[in-house]
Amino acid sequence: MFLEIAKKAGSIEVICGSMFSGKTEELIRRLRRAQFAKQKVEIYKPCIDVRYSEDQVVSHDSHSIPSTPIDSPASMLLLSSDVEVVGIDEAQFFDETLVEVAQTLANRGIRVIIAGLDTDFMGKPFGPMPALMAVAEDIQKVHAICVKCGSPANHSHRLSKSSELVVLGETDIYEPLCRHCYNAAIEAEKQQ
Repeated sequence: MFLEIAKKAGSIEVICGSMFSGKTEELIRRLRRAQFAKQKVEIYKPCIDVRYSEDQVVSHDSHSIPSTPIDSPASMLLLSSDVEVVGIDEAQFFDETLVEVAQTLANRGIRVIIAGLDTDFMGKPFGPMPALMAVAEDIQKVHAICVKCGSPANHSHRLSKSSELVVLGETDIYEPLCRHCYNAAIEAEKQQ
């Protein structure tokens, strides 16, 4: 009886941090372990994320896992019947309904693993991530390495002048910086 209850207990896990911190790599690692354990896994990503692949979740170091691109978090409720684990990448690009969807999936007994940027290029909380962290059973914040000083980095500094909230890019557009180097870069930009 205890095992039946334990199997049905869902949860929400959040992996967050800046760009280049290994969020997607950690998501893929957890999902592969679930697949190895013969659990039924479904993986989702926002349709707008086509940087490496349209139908794969791909880390910066080229690890990948098949996924289903979706426009709306509500699609997960329709597509996730009879699964044990749901993986969600680039969660910051979804709207706030992702929080309710993640809660619904977890309440159904599904382990929900979510990866996403916790802050945007301005250092402000990004999309549904703060609310997801508030309802999660487990949160892991991962850090990149500051390209200026080598300290742990938790800011995604945008190198381009665009003020759009969502600008897809890699090292050509973003760099990971620590708090000190990020603040210095922002101050320097104000002086220009």
